[in-house]
Amino acid sequence: MQIDQAWFERAKEVLGIRLFALGDTYVTLGTIIYLVVFLFLLFYLSGKLRRWMVENALTRTRMSIGVRQATGSIIRYFVLVIGFVVILQTAGIDLTTLNVLAGAAGIGLGFGLQNIVSNFISGLIILFERPIKVGDRIVVGNIEGDVIHIGGRSTTVVTNDNISIIVPNSKFIVENVVNWSHNEFLVRFRIQVSVAYGSNARLVEKLLLEVAANNPDILASPEPTVCLREFGDSGLLFELRVWSSSQVHRRGRLVSSVNFAIYDKFAEHGVEIPFSQHDLHIKGGGLDVRMADLRKNDKSDNSEG
Repeated sequence: MQIDQAWFERAKEVLGIRLFALGDTYVTLGTIIYLVVFLFLLFYLSGKLRRWMVENALTRTRMSIGVRQATGSIIRYFVLVIGFVVILQTAGIDLTTLNVLAGAAGIGLGFGLQNIVSNFISGLIILFERPIKVGDRIVVGNIEGDVIHIGGRSTTVVTNDNISIIVPNSKFIVENVVNWSHNEFLVRFRIQVSVAYGSNARLVEKLLLEVAANNPDILASPEPTVCLREFGDSGLLFELRVWSSSQVHRRGRLVSSVNFAIYDKFAEHGVEIPFSQHDLHIKGGGLDVRMADLRKNDKSDNSEG
């Protein structure tokens, strides 16, 4: 018992070593260990709370996954702020003595941490205003993909190639963002096709509508439409406009299947897809055109071989 008592007193002395002072409060080694342990528990348990809210508690409501994710993140940030203040107070640290440190931290935030703070505030704006949410199909800059996670600093977007791209939250605030599924998963696609001059325009319209009607990914309502866009340099330019709710995340696949069907349909009915044509005008003089006898050249090459 005396040995245990001696070890206890020795540990108490070590933990009571004063490292530095904050105003009238001395920070000891025991205080540092206390802060590290309880802050770790705070972050760990708040993460567990967020996951429980998103995957269990909020699933009983009619909230979408994006709204549940945003609500869970906001609750976690609130718990972190309150828990951090409580831990500092119970550790014996007077928050009024941190004014100088807060001022120094403010200077640091204004310089070195400016981008981090900007991304964090942008993350809060995203969570409250919800211009994007988990599950949305978005385009920002040259990045297109599905939102799978919205964090405090960045958002994770997965492309069709299954590549995860970490996008800073500030890009969603300062840049134009295309959200294909902001209102609902219903998008209109525009497929352009050109036919040669002299083709039956009404037949082309009929064939394009048949292609749309035979595609299972194209909706019957709203109805597909065909527009004659312009008289191009090489032919008539038509545009097939269709609606789909199943291929919002795979737009290239739908456009490709429609183009294949259009090509087969035109070939079946003799509708010509024109080549690019250019007219050459020669001013002054003449143009001497000579035809080479390829057969003689081939025979000479064979004899030499």
